[in-house]
Amino acid sequence: MSEEILVNVTPEETRVALVESGVLQEIFIERASRHGLVGNIYKGRVLRVLPGMQSAFVDIGLERSAFLHAADMAEARLAPDEDADTTNGARRTRKIEQLLREGQDVLVQVIKDPLGSKGARLSTRISTPSRYVVFMPGLQQTGVSSRIEDEAERERLRSLVDEAVSEDMQGGFIVRTAGEGAEREALHGDMRFLHKVWQSIQERGRSASAGTLVHGDLPLVMRTLRDLLGTQVERVRIDSRDSYLQVSRFVRTFMPETATIIEHYVGERPIFELYGVEDEIQRALERRVPLKSGGHVVIDQTEAMTTIDVNTGGFLGRRNLDETVFKTNLEAAQVIARQLRLRNLGGIIIIDFIDMHDAEHRRQVLRALNRGLEKDLARVRVCEMSPLGLVEMTRKRTRESLGRQLCEPCAVCNGRGFVKTPETVCFEIHREIQREARQFDAEAFLVMASSEVIDRLLDEEAATLAELEQSLGKPIRLQSENLYHNEQFDVVLVG
Repeated sequence: MSEEILVNVTPEETRVALVESGVLQEIFIERASRHGLVGNIYKGRVLRVLPGMQSAFVDIGLERSAFLHAADMAEARLAPDEDADTTNGARRTRKIEQLLREGQDVLVQVIKDPLGSKGARLSTRISTPSRYVVFMPGLQQTGVSSRIEDEAERERLRSLVDEAVSEDMQGGFIVRTAGEGAEREALHGDMRFLHKVWQSIQERGRSASAGTLVHGDLPLVMRTLRDLLGTQVERVRIDSRDSYLQVSRFVRTFMPETATIIEHYVGERPIFELYGVEDEIQRALERRVPLKSGGHVVIDQTEAMTTIDVNTGGFLGRRNLDETVFKTNLEAAQVIARQLRLRNLGGIIIIDFIDMHDAEHRRQVLRALNRGLEKDLARVRVCEMSPLGLVEMTRKRTRESLGRQLCEPCAVCNGRGFVKTPETVCFEIHREIQREARQFDAEAFLVMASSEVIDRLLDEEAATLAELEQSLGKPIRLQSENLYHNEQFDVVLVG
């Protein structure tokens, strides 16, 4: 399938869309006021060591302290000769209190952006990527991306990397998926470039003060092209001339073979509108995703996990119930795989497929889900379908989901997703008036609420309100406030 990358640039925001056969697959957004931090390298200072959690809080100059776990420290692994009393074949690791102390300076890299109320997650396993390879100074081995499946090509790439490693180029290299078929000089050039970058990082790290940025990752457009630009991408269209010129220079330097597919879009219609990307983004913010068959998928993102429910809706099928359920689940599996990428949903994900009695149907639906996830660059793990039709899976989360990037919790419902009915609010007003009457001596009560609540008090609740007035022996006045939402009201004492 042909792919295109669309770039929309404004002074406040940069958006990059990956479109496959005219359908939006992924969207990346970076705002001038809030840049992504993943890949950035900082000189941090340890604020607090937590032995009970085997972790530490580190100040890297951000609003919230960042989090460093012992498992993300290269220094935690014991050397082979220190590993004599290993049990059950598992290598021992050093404890966090043996590795860090409060006030210590440490060179760290952000591996997860701050998410919600959590600070950034850090690692001391520094890695710097280029077009074809990733350099890891703390690693002493050569690796090849698992997405490169041809064994002969994997061996060729390993040999080329090992050939270039010398005594003055200490560290490990991993060949990226884009490195498949790369020429010898291109690989070696990337390796030399990354080694120079690492030397520069080390020099700046030694002289930098704690809490400062030592090395920043590329801007969003260059970073996305570095990671996504492959043989299937036929065209990159950029609607900003300045960004087009910057990208052209970057591509000619690091990816000259792709320079001819970079285009400056000068059309009158906004580029995202031309491709229907704006509409797709809006739909990706909704809970309900319709299926072509007439069924639908409901996606709910919570703090702990994301739940996805599949429903047949109005789809009746042509044969029998089993066939209807199977067709709906099969279509839903493909849609869900795309929605996970598009919405950038991560962490624990539970998919509730419609119950299928046929074991072969369950296997086919699971295979369809796995096929749909093959192009996902995020690491995913899918478990077998349970007897209840539930599929548990995880997807690596390194940045905020699309919904949390573009939206905030509703000020009315505080993120619950629903609000109290006018009837419920009327009953609360009754109780509040009774409470105020017991505590204070007032001549009358003034109720201020939304027009919908006031209308109900004057209509359906009029008899109840009259009884309340009679029992209190005091008048109750009503006042509609256009700026009040349905849950908001005030009971004011008069006199």
